[in-house]
Amino acid sequence: MEHLFVYCHVMQRSFDDLGTPLQQVTFCVLDIETTGGSAVDGGITEIGAVKVRGGACLGTFQTMVNPGLLIPPQITMLTGITQAMVLPAPRIESVLPSLVEFAAGTVIVGHNVRYDLGYLNLALERAGWPRFSQQSVDTCALARRLVRDEVPNIKLSTLASRFRLDHQPSHRALEDALATADLLHLLIGRAAALGVMGLDDLIALPKLANHPQVRKLKITNDLPRSPGVYLFTGPRDEVLYVGKATNLRQRVRSYFSGDDRRKIGGLLRETQGLRHIVCGSTLEAAVTEVRLIHEHQPRYNRQSKDWRSYAYVRLSTGETFPRLTVTRSSASDGSFYLGPLPSMASARQVIDAIHTVVPLRRCGTRVGPRSRPREGLCTSAQLGVSSCPCTGELDPVIYARHVSTVLTGLTSQPDVLLNPLRDRMENLALRERFEEAADTRDRACALANALRRQERIDRFRSSGRLSFELPGGHTAELRAGILTNERSDCLQGSLSFLAPEPVAGPLPPELVDEILCVSVWLEREADRVRLMHCDGLLHSPVRPLPSFEPVPSALARHLTRLGDV
Repeated sequence: MEHLFVYCHVMQRSFDDLGTPLQQVTFCVLDIETTGGSAVDGGITEIGAVKVRGGACLGTFQTMVNPGLLIPPQITMLTGITQAMVLPAPRIESVLPSLVEFAAGTVIVGHNVRYDLGYLNLALERAGWPRFSQQSVDTCALARRLVRDEVPNIKLSTLASRFRLDHQPSHRALEDALATADLLHLLIGRAAALGVMGLDDLIALPKLANHPQVRKLKITNDLPRSPGVYLFTGPRDEVLYVGKATNLRQRVRSYFSGDDRRKIGGLLRETQGLRHIVCGSTLEAAVTEVRLIHEHQPRYNRQSKDWRSYAYVRLSTGETFPRLTVTRSSASDGSFYLGPLPSMASARQVIDAIHTVVPLRRCGTRVGPRSRPREGLCTSAQLGVSSCPCTGELDPVIYARHVSTVLTGLTSQPDVLLNPLRDRMENLALRERFEEAADTRDRACALANALRRQERIDRFRSSGRLSFELPGGHTAELRAGILTNERSDCLQGSLSFLAPEPVAGPLPPELVDEILCVSVWLEREADRVRLMHCDGLLHSPVRPLPSFEPVPSALARHLTRLGDV
């Protein structure tokens, strides 16, 4: 018998694509009669089911069940089912295999379907078998959404009478299941007026009941069920929000149901239109989203809008005594640039981390062959935390070693900078100087994050031309981490603007989001992607960087001992 339940569980996968047209969906309409009470203390006395697809009946299932309990008199009066009728009937454990086989590969339907499934799933659990895992549709919830204003209540008997259904319920399982099937077909017809043509729309429909912007749902009627990008537009056709989706129709319609993010209400109130771009893959959708956000700067988008605030850490290696500065832009001036980083604050924290380890000069005094030496050391040098070439007494060779240490730590051996920071952090914690330890931890974390970000960017930029096969047999091509518009079978011209050209030198801020987007996508889908060609290397020469927890382990142990944690 167990193989029947495995079959049911596997067959449910055929509905992973919830955009299945309703005329192609097989529904199993269920109804049970019970001894009353709850599933925990009650028993099933009768099961009825009817299998339908496209308005046609494919078969029925009906059986009496011995509940192993006495049937209360009031239940007998309501259903007509007596103790004598159920005594010779099989127990539920014997009935379940046949029912599961009958319902395999279908969508379960019921009037207040949770009640029916509650009894059946508990019976399955008690027998040691899997619960029903199929999608389910509740005709009670659908009726509340679609016809509540036309009837005094949404009882099955009332709905069957008012709409003159072919079958009338009688508190017997099969007759009630047949009446529920008639009601389902009626409600599907009503739902079509709201643009409900697929299973996903039908399942989501009850959640739309009280949404204040439900009248705008019609703007989603023409959306396909394919990967792409959607743009909510305002009264002047301005772009309010850009998003990506694996299933455009399902994602956009979800804004009118279960999406309760704080800004969604305001977005939908302002929305007057909707545009969409169909993409050949989720990768193209992700990249298109980034490019459109950069182009339109929509008010309701938060991600991918901050690239104008990105900043670089600049090491002025073109001068005799280089120093670290924060800059908004990069240039071909012989300097070394790290970044772009997410903000000026993060760039300053990276510089503070480097200064903690290596005594580079911190003053901005111009130092050169014609510069007049100043008298006395600068403040940071007097405190012993930096070098001071301003007096003319610092050996350029010694200073060049400091610069070499920084460059090595920022490019090939991050441990040169990170290990001293970790040692300092743990030493301060052991000495119970917790605030200084936390400050060192934050600096080390900022530096590690910056190096990790830079490594990810550099890895894709150095790969040259990179082509790979996507899930579904599609192909895509990158040039220095940028998705190209010269595509084969994956990208069919949905990008309405040219791909930016790869550049040499420090990465411009406007390109970092796209490369990081591609990187994240490929890492997530690595087991489903086949590499076809790569000019360079697609691996990092740097060992995995250490992570700096919000509370360092040594510090945590000491705080725990002191009772502060």
